[in-house]
Amino acid sequence: MKLATIGYESETQGAVIERLKRAGVEVLIDVRAVAASRRAGFSKTLLAASLKDAGIDYVHLRQLGTPKPGRDAARKGHIAEMRAIFEGHLAEPGAQLELAKATEIARERKAALLCYEADHRGCHRAIVADRICETLDCEIENL
Repeated sequence: MKLATIGYESETQGAVIERLKRAGVEVLIDVRAVAASRRAGFSKTLLAASLKDAGIDYVHLRQLGTPKPGRDAARKGHIAEMRAIFEGHLAEPGAQLELAKATEIARERKAALLCYEADHRGCHRAIVADRICETLDCEIENL
């Protein structure tokens, strides 16, 4: 079993959807706190509709997004600070509930976690993926 992650920072919507399809992803779990984007095609409503057309389900789990201070730290390149902020956020009850939901989705179907950053090592989705895979004993596939 594999859990995929993907960032859209330097990609078009079509390229991201094609990579998801090639990887056999059945459901995309959006782990952005704010599911809006200046990049064409990546705001929640349009992305969900385009994924549906491609046969991929869409779920937005807002509580698995990085809080604003963490996003600010990441933009400045302060990855360790972002990770610490996100780890603290992930301990909150709302985030724990959504982490459990993401884990159940990934247990049942091939899933991918979506966020902005192209490099998973500088993105909080790596932390979410690690937590899910600790529970499911699965591998992480960074698309």
